[in-house]
Amino acid sequence: MSELTNRLRMILDALAEGLVERDVAVRLALLAALAGEHLLLVGPPGTAKSLVARRLHLAFEGATYFERLLTRFSVPEELFGPLSIKGLQEDRYERLTESYLPTASIAFLDEIFKANSAILNALLTLLNEREFDNGARREKTPLVAVVGASNELPEGKELDALFDRFLLRLHVDPVSAGAFPALLCLKDGEAPVLPKKIHLTTGCLRAVRQGAESVAVHEDVIALLGDLRKLCIAEKIPVSDRRWRKIVKLLRTSAFSNGRDSVSIWDCWLLQHCLWSEADDRNKIYEWYAARVGAIAEKPSNIHMIVSVWEGEIQNDIHGKSQKLDGKGNPLYKAKNGEYVTAERGQNYKKKDPLYILPESARSERNYGRPEALSPDNEGKGYTLREIKELLPIYAGGRLKRSIIQKTEEVMPFALNESNYFMVDLTPALEPTKHKSVYIDDCIKQIQDHKSEAERHKEDIIQQIESCDADIRNHLWLTDNFASTASRNLNGIRADIDKIIARFAQVIAKYEKLPKENSASTRAG
Repeated sequence: MSELTNRLRMILDALAEGLVERDVAVRLALLAALAGEHLLLVGPPGTAKSLVARRLHLAFEGATYFERLLTRFSVPEELFGPLSIKGLQEDRYERLTESYLPTASIAFLDEIFKANSAILNALLTLLNEREFDNGARREKTPLVAVVGASNELPEGKELDALFDRFLLRLHVDPVSAGAFPALLCLKDGEAPVLPKKIHLTTGCLRAVRQGAESVAVHEDVIALLGDLRKLCIAEKIPVSDRRWRKIVKLLRTSAFSNGRDSVSIWDCWLLQHCLWSEADDRNKIYEWYAARVGAIAEKPSNIHMIVSVWEGEIQNDIHGKSQKLDGKGNPLYKAKNGEYVTAERGQNYKKKDPLYILPESARSERNYGRPEALSPDNEGKGYTLREIKELLPIYAGGRLKRSIIQKTEEVMPFALNESNYFMVDLTPALEPTKHKSVYIDDCIKQIQDHKSEAERHKEDIIQQIESCDADIRNHLWLTDNFASTASRNLNGIRADIDKIIARFAQVIAKYEKLPKENSASTRAG
């Protein structure tokens, strides 16, 4: 841990002492000051918004503090100081700015969106350029950061520019039910005293901002920001080009203050506090980010879908049946005696197999279709003569020896002509489909490519887990609960990918065992 990181951690611990559920607000306030940006706190009265600002100024050596509640009737003198009488006597329009906003290092402006047009332009210049137009002179100000507060979001286009000046934004809610007992047990006390040795000097601030400029922003972070910009456009979240540039500066400051020389995807956790304009926007951005970096436990759905499709394909290929062929490539059929023959039609019942005749009156009691073959007794029911005459033409050359057919009311057997047989369509002889080697090889190659993609995804997850363990747990600006959740979920995703890789391997093994065509075969796989 660098000396700067260690000092900042001690400052954060001191500033957060005695506050309940205001850890994020304290972190964002200090980070905003380091980056030369401002923090907006939005929430109901009595949620310690002003206390965050009052404590922030304790972190800076020799810092001056200014605080003001704005109303619709606030006048410029309340923020920028009264007019100089001596200056007016000398025809100079100047203000006495000592102890007012233009000479403050840290400022807290409550109900900032109540600022009227009389003070708005001067306030915008001061926030953005750290300069104040005092009469004919534009004076540099020592302003480090402003913490603005409001009970509600701004309404009206005239306040958009002021809203945009606050790079970091945080909605501050009353303490949760779980933390309420701790709130009740707090003791009224004085502000924490920070040892002088950990105070941030003007030189230290300058060094942080210069060092942050040298921090690299790699392609993975650029890609993440590009995709997030598309999300903001799709969700109609307004983000100016100036804000995107300031965001990169903030991310660099985050990385540098954590002792790193490049921006990490974990620094991008801060984006949820930079981009929202409406109450629901922050959750949308956070959920998108958490899913993108794997901090939300989601199965790798695309790869999961692909392996499921291939598992279905191999089952189709395994259970696929094709007609068996003889050595010359002729289709084979299964005869009654179990032998394989090439003829499509075969004998059903040989000569002298008996059939049984029923009275004609029995016909109306049944509704026959076209049977596969004439069975000797139709399952003990027999046939009428008319049925036999109708059914016999179905078969090749089937005829009865009429001399033995007698009309009778009793069931009587008759035999087939000795020289003729009933002919039936034979059942094709089926076997597991044999596939061309080129088909099997192509399937295996495709599956292997998907398996390799899953393995690369796994390597990315492993790198994120290692980065999580190395960067998040000691990160100055991220909350501890995010670190533990991210680590747990990333390990869950890695386990899911391991299972998917194993499934791909099983599918490949099954394709390797599929029956193959002989080289002389011409049948398609």
